[in-house]
This record gives sequence, C-alpha cells and structure tokens, in this order.
Amino acid sequence: MDKKEFARRRTRLMEVVGDGGIAIVPTAPTRIRNRDVEFPYRPDSDFYYLTGFPEPGAVAVFVPGRAHGEYILFCRERDPERETWDGRRAGLEGATRDYGADDAFPITDLDEILPGLLEDKARVYYTMGNDADFDHHVMNWVAQVRGRGRAGVRAPEEFIALGHVLHDMRLFKSKAEIAAMRKAAEISVAAHRRAMRVCKPGMNEHQIEAELQHAFMTGGARSWAYPPIVGGGANGCILHYRDNNAPLRDGDLLLIDAAAEYDSYAADITRTFPVNGRYSPAQRAVYEIVLEAQQAAIDKVKPGNHWNEPHEAAIRVVTRGLIDLGVLKGRLPALIKEEAYKPYYMHRTGHWLGMDVHDVGDYKIGGEWRVFEPGMVLTVEPGLYLRAGARGVHKRYANIGVRIEDDVLVTRDGHEVLSAAAPKTIREVESAMSMRRAA
Repeated sequence: MDKKEFARRRTRLMEVVGDGGIAIVPTAPTRIRNRDVEFPYRPDSDFYYLTGFPEPGAVAVFVPGRAHGEYILFCRERDPERETWDGRRAGLEGATRDYGADDAFPITDLDEILPGLLEDKARVYYTMGNDADFDHHVMNWVAQVRGRGRAGVRAPEEFIALGHVLHDMRLFKSKAEIAAMRKAAEISVAAHRRAMRVCKPGMNEHQIEAELQHAFMTGGARSWAYPPIVGGGANGCILHYRDNNAPLRDGDLLLIDAAAEYDSYAADITRTFPVNGRYSPAQRAVYEIVLEAQQAAIDKVKPGNHWNEPHEAAIRVVTRGLIDLGVLKGRLPALIKEEAYKPYYMHRTGHWLGMDVHDVGDYKIGGEWRVFEPGMVLTVEPGLYLRAGARGVHKRYANIGVRIEDDVLVTRDGHEVLSAAAPKTIREVESAMSMRRAA
C-alpha cells in the first residue's frame, strides 16, 4: 500500500478528532503459541490501517494541532543484539523516515510522555475493551492528569469510541484497497482451482489444505486470511470445521472455505465439489438450490438496497428448494415466517469483508438495515447442510453439505464479483476437475 494512502487516512481521522481531541491506537501484542514460540505476528487492523507499521510493541497517537507534529509513533528502538536474533527494526528514525510519523519516541517512554499529551485535551478517542492491560494504562494516564488539576491542568472529560469513527472509514474501500482485495481474490481463486485439479478419492483433507497453502504463497500471499475449512462428506455440514484430517471418499462432496490475505486484505471464498469429479443426482439437486440462492442474493447487491435484502432473497430460494426436496412441507410464506429453514441453513448470507475477514462496519443504523453504497465489500454465501438423521432428510441427501461463497464489491451501477473466476456452475466445476483426470 502506498504511503500516501496511509497519510490520507490519518488526515481524515484527525479531521474528525479535531482540535481539543486526541486519539490513541495501540497495535496487537505478540502471542505465545507454546513456551517461547510465538504465533506469526500480525498488527492490529485499526493500527495498521492508519500507520502501515508492521512491528509489535507500538502505539500511534494523533494530536491535531500539535506544534511539534500531529502523528506520534511510539515504537521499539534499534537494538543490534536483538535484531541479530529476531530481525530488523525500524527504530525511531525509520518510524519517521519510512512510516510517515511526525515524531517518534521509544515505547519504553510511553508512561512518561503520554500523560503530557493528554493535558488540556477535552476528548479521548480510544477503543475500550480490546486489551484490558492497555485499558488500565489509559485510565492511569488520565488519572495522572486529573491529579494535576490544582496546577491548572485540565483532564479529558469525554471518551469517544474510536471504533465507531474508524470502522465507518474502513467500511468504504479506496481504489488501493479494492486493488489489494482483487489480488487476494485472484490468488484465492487460483488455490481453489488447484484444489479441484488435484483432488481425488483416497487423499486426506490436510493434503488439500497443503495444496491451498502452496497456491497462496506461490501467488504472493504469505498466509491465509483465516484457518481453511476443508470438509469432506459429513464434515461439510460442520460450519466451522477445522480438523482437516479425514480421508476423502469416492462419492462424497468436498466443501472448501479458504482464501488468502494479501497486503493485509482478505478474500473469503467457498466452493463445494465432488471428490470423484462428478456430482451425483442428489448432490446436483442440492447444489443447484444453493447456486440459485446465491445468484438471487447477489442480484440484490446494489446501491439503494439494504443489507438484509440478499439474505431475504436467499432464504426464499432455499426454503422453496427444501420443499422441492421433500425436507419441508407447507406453504412457502408460512415456512419463511416460521424460519423452518434454520435447521438446514442456520447462518446469515454474508458479512462485510476487508482487512478482517469478518470486517468492521455497522449492519444497522438507527435500528434500520444499512443501505448499500459504492465501495462496500461483502461476502454472499448461502448454504444447505443436510445432516444424516435431521428431520425430513431422506437418506439420499444425508450428509450433503453445500456452501457457495463469493466476494462482492458494491459499485455505482450495481456490483462486481471479485472472485467470479472461481469455477461455480456444475458444468464449470466438472470441467475444471476433468483436467486433472486428463493430465
């Protein structure tokens, strides 16, 4: 992401904070996986959105109107010994030279300097509740400033949830963000195609997961956007299946919910295909219902429509399809009103997408569903999960789990499916899988 992109974001934030305000944004801490081994580090999304600074141990502070610089970055100092072990650090010089900070201080001086920055500020913009330890620090800094009241120092009297401001900014994607999301989708599409080419009966789910990870990294993404779901047969009916360790059987479907993160932006794609390369009549019947539901939902993504319209369109198709399968009996309007579909389709049809796979942004405003506007990106992902033994599920449909998910950008004239290149129709999927049999 270009440095100017981060600078524009900071400018917009400080316009909201205004004179008399201060915003404090810490990054995520490192997390221990086991003993002295850390999980791979990823900065907090809000922090990175404003700074582009990739290191742990950092706090960004924004003070509009500050004479010595409005954007202050507290970070780790250079340390040749630690850098020999753990890798290079930007240091204070790099914070200003490479990451646009107006001023930089050692993170170890945070407790000493921050209370002074809070003096005579009326408002503090900060996201409470993400990190209890840092919340405690913020309260202590404010308490210190209050303790100087007899010296004529005024302490902040108003706390404003930074997330409310920042997350509305993040909901609307810039050209640079959309470009990153297109790339994330492109890499993810290639991974799904690869999985379709290599899949065959007798493989293990984790082998398909390895193929996905290979495609992500080969395509330029260092990691997945979320732990992949690779569920064969009955495992495809588990919404957040994570084991990915069962054999793939001839005659089963394989549900893959997996996507890459590129330049800190996520894709989120699901495809469901037959392990042996050919949908059975029962699988085809269920799949076509979900595919029709997804298309009906995508058609509702356009400016002026509200958030719930894609979901309403999807549940209408799904409920009608369950009647056609003999799973549900009754009149369509009554079944929809009763939510009779929920034992077989229990999740929503989508969510916001961006730096976080379940991205920030309100779904309702003033109690009303939010209206789509250009620049928003969401997933559209209806599904059907017909578990063996579930009421009304005939044995021919038992353990058929289908979900189809794409990433959709709201445009001025309608929408763009960022992940459209991933095979989706039955003909496209079977054609893509036939390549591996011909090879």
